[in-house]
Amino acid sequence: MPRKEYWSFIKDPLYGYIHITEFEREIIDTRVVQRLRRIKQLAGAEYVYPGANHTRFEHSLGVMYLAGLLAENLPVELSEDEICMVKIAGLLHDVGHGPFSHLYESISTKYMRKTHEDFTQWLIRSTEVADILSDAGFSPREISDLAVGKCEKKRYLGQIISSAIDVDKMDFIPRDSYHTGAGYGNVDVFRLIYTMDVLDDNLAVDMTAISALETFILARVESFRSIYFHKVARAAQIMISMAMERAKEEFPVIINFNSPDDFLDLDDYRVWAMLKSSKESEHIIRKLERRDLLKVAYSKTFHVKDEFLQSIFMNETIRRNLEREIAELADVNTEDVIIDVPTVPSVPYGPSFGSETPEIPIFSRTRDGRKVPERLSEVSTVITALKGFMNIIRIYTWKELRDKVAAAAEKIFGEAQSPRQ
Repeated sequence: MPRKEYWSFIKDPLYGYIHITEFEREIIDTRVVQRLRRIKQLAGAEYVYPGANHTRFEHSLGVMYLAGLLAENLPVELSEDEICMVKIAGLLHDVGHGPFSHLYESISTKYMRKTHEDFTQWLIRSTEVADILSDAGFSPREISDLAVGKCEKKRYLGQIISSAIDVDKMDFIPRDSYHTGAGYGNVDVFRLIYTMDVLDDNLAVDMTAISALETFILARVESFRSIYFHKVARAAQIMISMAMERAKEEFPVIINFNSPDDFLDLDDYRVWAMLKSSKESEHIIRKLERRDLLKVAYSKTFHVKDEFLQSIFMNETIRRNLEREIAELADVNTEDVIIDVPTVPSVPYGPSFGSETPEIPIFSRTRDGRKVPERLSEVSTVITALKGFMNIIRIYTWKELRDKVAAAAEKIFGEAQSPRQ
């Protein structure tokens, strides 16, 4: 089958018409990709933003489109096969997401030591997708590596899919903003794409696009605060994670599957039905159906690094011990106290950008066309301002226990800074 043979187009709310080749359509129509129609992009956010019901499917189409656009416009020599590989890797980059997207990550990392990227590579190499790729002359292993941002020969190809400024983020920031209505995703991604180049085998942004880059980073920070770590959205997400945790013994397939087919059976619809019929989790789902959500008893933002605080953010055992201590002080059940921090696996995107922005190479051009590396922190006061440390601790409990848990939390963490929900 000719890889460039045109099939038709798909209407996308962000990009208009996305043209699809016959080869791309064949992969889109596999069970592996079609399952993404039943995986919400922002599970739990719909309790805050009713329009946030978009799925991993349309996001994956958007990433494929942007990946192709960037690969085609990079001023380097790329073959048609390499451009096709980048597009297909963009299409497949999220196929390994479990039910409820990143919420499943808290289960899979804990019990299987697997992330959605591990499952992505597994599915690309072990399903009908591998047969289609092989028949077209591609290596499923090479595509699977590229889908998670790995590329041995040309590092920048992997960075198109996964890096500090990749097409994944270029799509989900505007798309999530569009569907939530939050309004933080007005990023000129095309300005970034059309000015990007390769510098020492890394993707780099031209200085002429610095304002677009600043807007991109600001949009991600604000989206974290308003969408990804919104206190009400997180309440719903914690409850879904709790329900999966409690139902796993009754429905072991949630964490115990041996074949790609078993994994592909796990989507939002099927697992929600499991959780609702489970004796251990049914009451949580009933609460979600009435929007009877967990409440914030305590919230505090920290702007300085501290060894004790870092241990809370990075060590689940320490968080569990603190939950028990708070529960004892409040005279409530330990399971009714939940410490939530942005570093847990079920939070998709963290708030700390100080360690990330130096990964974005930028350059200026001399009159004779040479590319000169520049330091982002030296040319952007906006980026410099964002490099400060920030981390958030929230403690959730049920409405009727909130006052007792709040008093106990303040004895351990000090007075709360943020108003309660």
